[in-house]
Amino acid sequence: MMRFTAIRLIEIAAMLVLMSFVIYGLIGLMPGDPIDLMMSADPHLTSADIARLKELYGVGQPLLSRYGAWAGAALHGNLGYSRLFAAPVTATLLPRLANSLVLMGSSFILAFVLALALGIAAARRPRSKFDAAINFGAFAGVSLPTFWLALILILVFAERLHWLPASGIAGNEGDIADRLRHLVLPVTTLTIASIGGYTRYVRAAMRDALGQDHIRTARAKGASEARVVWHHALRSALVPITTILALSFGTLVSGALVTEEMFAYPGMGKLIFDAVMGNDYNLALAALLLATAVTMLANLAADLAYAWLDPRVSYQ
Repeated sequence: MMRFTAIRLIEIAAMLVLMSFVIYGLIGLMPGDPIDLMMSADPHLTSADIARLKELYGVGQPLLSRYGAWAGAALHGNLGYSRLFAAPVTATLLPRLANSLVLMGSSFILAFVLALALGIAAARRPRSKFDAAINFGAFAGVSLPTFWLALILILVFAERLHWLPASGIAGNEGDIADRLRHLVLPVTTLTIASIGGYTRYVRAAMRDALGQDHIRTARAKGASEARVVWHHALRSALVPITTILALSFGTLVSGALVTEEMFAYPGMGKLIFDAVMGNDYNLALAALLLATAVTMLANLAADLAYAWLDPRVSYQ
């Protein structure tokens, strides 16, 4: 197990290096550069100013030279300076990351807990009216456009009923109640948008697990239905579900662009979008690499969890 983990960590490090070069190259191939944006924003810049700025930012150098300079600084903990926000990348990234973790983490936990309960209940009564209703609700949830759902919630609960704020984030960070009120609508939107997919995965995995031989053996030995479902079947069903959860972890730090735009929520989704569109190399690279690293580490954690969930899995 230790050897497997060490090899995977080396592979993750190599993949992050490759991804950093690919992302840097793709952003560098976009039309325009930071100096062009500065020129359009300040018509008083002279040709001498432009030449000095291009030399300072290394815009005129080959792509490999610029990437090498960035990578060398990043390895020493210097992620650079964000041109759009006029602040160091770390100082810009961390508050948005915290906001996204609160938003995405809350909706992720809510959606998965509800999907687990609904999926198990539907799997225990296959082809029943309840199963059909859960299936219909799951398909409806998957089909709902996120922006439309957000608009409906804003119109009903913010504009018509005036129960909740329509957008933004609490101005006073110390007021927990106010912060929770601002989170209700975006968390509800993301939960409804994701619960349908999770429910279908849980239902399919549980139906497959409940039909396996060891489940029939447990029932034949007189095990209670609760023990059969929650101890034997659920443990088998969690193997494929763990893969889905691992793939979802990347969204916890990459944010939800549409939802953040609709509710004017300062999270990672809007930050990454603004950084890419504004040719803010340093900020875009750091944010995208963070999402990549979290996704790959979550996949490693899922691989290690398989051996715990299923004794037949071995990494020796």
